[in-house]
Amino acid sequence: MTNRPTPEKGRIAVPSAPEEIDVSLTGRCNLACRYCFYADEMAALEDLPARQWMDFFSEAGGIGVQRLTLSGGEVFTRPDLFILIDSLIENRMRYSILTNGTLIDQKVISAFDGGKRRLRLDSIQVSIDGSCAAVHDASRPPASFERALRGLRLLKAEGFPVTVRVTINRHNVRDLPAIARLLLDDVGLRSFGTNSADRFGSARCYGQDVVLNPEEWDEAVRILQALVIQYPGRIRATAGPLAFAEDMERIGKAMAEGLTGLPGRGRLSACGGVFSKMAVLHDGSMTPCNMLPGLVMGKIGETAVQEAWLRGRAIRGLRERYETPITSIPGCGDCRFAGFCTGGCPAVVYAQHGTLHAVNREHCCRSHFEGRNDPV
Repeated sequence: MTNRPTPEKGRIAVPSAPEEIDVSLTGRCNLACRYCFYADEMAALEDLPARQWMDFFSEAGGIGVQRLTLSGGEVFTRPDLFILIDSLIENRMRYSILTNGTLIDQKVISAFDGGKRRLRLDSIQVSIDGSCAAVHDASRPPASFERALRGLRLLKAEGFPVTVRVTINRHNVRDLPAIARLLLDDVGLRSFGTNSADRFGSARCYGQDVVLNPEEWDEAVRILQALVIQYPGRIRATAGPLAFAEDMERIGKAMAEGLTGLPGRGRLSACGGVFSKMAVLHDGSMTPCNMLPGLVMGKIGETAVQEAWLRGRAIRGLRERYETPITSIPGCGDCRFAGFCTGGCPAVVYAQHGTLHAVNREHCCRSHFEGRNDPV
């Protein structure tokens, strides 16, 4: 269970070490997706050798880190991946994997049989963005879909704890019902998660092709709300159109009861992740989040992980942001929704504004949506 931020003498308690670390093991990838948030770092940074990763795992395990989420790039492009997995297991940690699924074959499946690799594996998340090649491959390289679906089916058939993330974009909005049928009825997943493409990395160049416009966002909300009724409890989101719709429903009910705010809101508190986790890029740079690669707070082998976690300027700034009143943001001082607002994902805000002291009006502002016929 992930630690949630809890008040302590008016402030948020920070544990002595992160519970979880997102680790980008490589900048190599066999695909070049049109909305990849990590694309800039993949081009600019060099992979650390295995020995340095193994030293890092020893340090992380030694201070009490419980879990690592392994990603890239594409994590299965590392030929020494299972050596690294064995190392983190030796250091008493569990792990999850994020993958595009295209490199998963029977050889990879068999490799998980070694040692405690399956026992310590929490989940493997595969990216599926369409119900067919024509949709999925519109935002990914050609022939991606069949290989990703093959990998997904293999994992499911072999009893792995497999999950799927669907990144909603301009190419797959109307395909969402077919995607749900594929994943839930055909493949037989218990559930899948959704988010949406944003203007990071390669999407800064291709954003006009992949990032939802306001009308498409509204359409995605309507479709997802219908699918949630059709598949109760089986479609999830912590970001994107579905998360927005669920939040707007919660706010609407609170306002109908005469409330002017909700607990923990009214400040830039959208993400409490910096109180329980951090990230390491594939060159060893430590950051508060892998979607904020420019906010470097040290490098493994040079800066102690615990030092970066407790005293890194970037992560401390994000924790202080958590207490920043919404009403202090220009343009938000007299907003009647201020008491319900959390400002939106800091990484999205930073990409939009070049500062953390702002809110994501494009995709999480109730006033913004009311101004163009709020779909909720």
